[in-house]
Order: sequence, then C-alpha cells, then structure tokens
Amino acid sequence: MTSRDAAAETAFGPMVLAAIEHNEPPDRRLVDDDLAESFLPNRFRLLVRCTRVAAVRRAVIAAADRSGPGLWASIACRKRYIDERLSDPLNDTDAVVVLGAGLDTRSCRIARHSTMPVFEVDQQINVDRKQAVLRRTLGEVPSSVRLVGVDLERGQVMPALRAQGYDTRARTFFSRAPLTPFPDAVRATLTQLDGAAEGSKLIFSYIRQDFIDGTDLYGARSVYRRFRQRRAVWKSGLVPEHVGELLADHGWRLVEQAGPSYYRDTYIRPTGRPLAASPLEWTVFAER
Repeated sequence: MTSRDAAAETAFGPMVLAAIEHNEPPDRRLVDDDLAESFLPNRFRLLVRCTRVAAVRRAVIAAADRSGPGLWASIACRKRYIDERLSDPLNDTDAVVVLGAGLDTRSCRIARHSTMPVFEVDQQINVDRKQAVLRRTLGEVPSSVRLVGVDLERGQVMPALRAQGYDTRARTFFSRAPLTPFPDAVRATLTQLDGAAEGSKLIFSYIRQDFIDGTDLYGARSVYRRFRQRRAVWKSGLVPEHVGELLADHGWRLVEQAGPSYYRDTYIRPTGRPLAASPLEWTVFAER
C-alpha cells in the first residue's frame, strides 16, 4: 500500500468515531453528526449499530483510548470546533472548501439549509468513493456540493477548484484534515492557498513536531509505532510556538490554536465524561 493509499484509508476512522458519538445521549455527545453512520460501508455500520448499547459503546471507546490515549476526544472535539467556527453568525463566508474531505458529512449538512457552494477536494480514490456514498444515501450529489479530484501532494488545488466553478474572489472558509500525511504538508497547503481572497478563513490540524521526531511520545508509544514506524502515515508536524510566524509568511493571521486544555474546558467537562484530549494534535484557526 502506498503512502497515499494509506492516507486515503484514514477516511473511515473519524467517521466511525462521529457515528458512535451520535449514539451518546445529546447532552453527552462531543460532536453531533447524524449523517456519519449512513456514510460508512456496511462493515462499519454494523459496528456502529452495536454501540447503540451503552455498555458496548463504553467498551469500544475505552479500547480506542487505550490504543491512542486522548485521540478519541481530540478527533471528536476537533470536528465540533470546525463546525462551530463555520456556523458562527459573525462568519462572513461566500464559499467553503474542504481539503482532504474523505467521507466528511459537513458539505451535506450545510446543503440542508444553504445554497452556498461547498467544494470537497481529495484524492480521486476518495472522490469516487464519496460520489458512490452520496448516491446511495441521498440519491444524488447535492447541487451545491462540488467534488474535486486532486492529488493533494502533487496537484494544483486552485486551478482544479476554478475548473469546478470556484470564484477566487469569494471569501472562503478553508478546512483541511490533519496535515500529516505528506512531508512539509502545512507549507505546501499554505502555498496552494496563496491566492485566497481577503476575508477568507482557514482551519487545519497538525501533530506536534516533537512527536513526529520521536523526542516526546506523550505517553502514546503505540500510536507512534502505528503511524510513524509501521506505515509512516504521519510525516510532518509543527511546533505550536512557530505557527503564527509560518502563517504570516503566507499572508494569514493566527486567530487561535485549540489544544487539549481548550477541548477539556469547552467540550469535555460539560458532558461529565471521564475523557481527556491528546496533547499530540492541535487545531489552528486563521484569517486572511
């Protein structure tokens, strides 16, 4: 399996998590996504249905947390963080671009109440999969959703978007899946977005560089073995203190970074669940 194929396979994990979270009572959910289960292949939908039983659900979440301490909460909270920033009433947005969309449901949830164009950019293998999923679950691809097949490692994002009707003058909300699959993925993505209009927003997540380097494993040795040593799916990271400078070099201003303490205080504590967020992953919110 190539690194790009391995990265494509990671499309399933966050959606399984979101679907299982939806089986929690509303006041205990870390993220609310009622489409997640229906977007999954049969084998994963069966697992999700089993977790409608509270004891099974607790066991699955506990097993996941033992395998990757804190990653369950971090992934769920990151999805919720993006949803909240995108739905902020003060957020003036003309278009949404989801880079590395995978099976994410956000575009379809937006299409329920808005005709705002949403462009999903991903490897062609994931675009083909997504088209099949949307036809199976919704009957068709929503008219406001455009699926754009681009190799995010080597392709040119802006020309591909323009070919699908994207207006480069649009104030755009850009969202990028965790920027780890390719070397220098953050810098490459920022370079791709150099033509973004003033007033645009950008959210992306990254893994800490000291974890990528192996100098601090943050108690997640099994995660390091899985994603750095066995398949090396995670290839790049950032130092939190240097993020603002990197963004400024590409014309973006850092608004905030959300990490484990933010997720704990904002999302986890109100649920009363005994979960902790991982220190490995951080989420950046920036504006043009």
